[in-house]
Amino acid sequence: MTLLQLQYIVKIVECGSMNEASHALYISQPALSSAVKELEKEMGIEIFTRSSQGIALTVDGVEFLQYARQILDQTELMNERYKHTKPRKQLCQVSTQHYMFAVEAFVEMINSSDSEEYEFSIREDRTREIIESVANMRSEIGILYTSDFNRNVINKLLREKHLEFHPLFNAGLHVFISRENPLAVKDRLTMEDLKPYPFIQFEQGEEGSFYFAEEAVWPEYASKQINVTDRATNLNFIVGLNGYTISTGIDNEDLNTEKIVTVPLDTDDRMLVGWITNERSNLSHAAETYISKLKEVVRKHGYSTIEG
Repeated sequence: MTLLQLQYIVKIVECGSMNEASHALYISQPALSSAVKELEKEMGIEIFTRSSQGIALTVDGVEFLQYARQILDQTELMNERYKHTKPRKQLCQVSTQHYMFAVEAFVEMINSSDSEEYEFSIREDRTREIIESVANMRSEIGILYTSDFNRNVINKLLREKHLEFHPLFNAGLHVFISRENPLAVKDRLTMEDLKPYPFIQFEQGEEGSFYFAEEAVWPEYASKQINVTDRATNLNFIVGLNGYTISTGIDNEDLNTEKIVTVPLDTDDRMLVGWITNERSNLSHAAETYISKLKEVVRKHGYSTIEG
């Protein structure tokens, strides 16, 4: 086993594929694959499972990754102490549902960083992909919600993946609509009010189901429905097509309040928003800072955070 092999494993996990990792490491994919297989043979374990969908860490691989990162971190500390080399880049990777406050907190985290070099990543993903990303340690943190409807299904999947859900805040449901929409003057809206308008939903892919939907409620039947994959398109469709979507109600600089407003939905349903982590890993300093900024942003927008 060599430090270079350990670096290969970490880079493959960060990139999510052998092909991308080989480009990042400036080596051929066959050479990278061969190095991994040699390490697996030496250790007597399988680190990655390989399929047509790509690679994923095995249970042994998740544990091995933890040791690999510890060894590389300790090696870096020794180099700093005796060779006076500069420290490794600060790293932090977050996967989130399409929440503006999650991005706002990420900006705050970066602005507060005192590291001379860093490499931070934030991805707005489908619900299942967020869970898989944290399970495979491609992301340290995943941000999603649970509700009375999906909680049992989501929690079961989290337990199977050895993930832990940490509640952040509880939110009533709000409708995002154009300020020009006749409904914008109402104090509260019902699903019946929204029937004539296009329902805009974040699509969850072929494996998606109602349990993985980002919207905590949806119309029983939508005569007009648009599926989107990114937040900017969602907001543009709300304005350009007079559509609507349903979320927590937190708005910030990313939401053009001259064009879009949030109106409470008349329902008892609520969203419990939180972050997920892998039970087998400890958060980096940058990730802990991000959680702290996340709480600050949520409180700034008038919501009480759940401490625990």
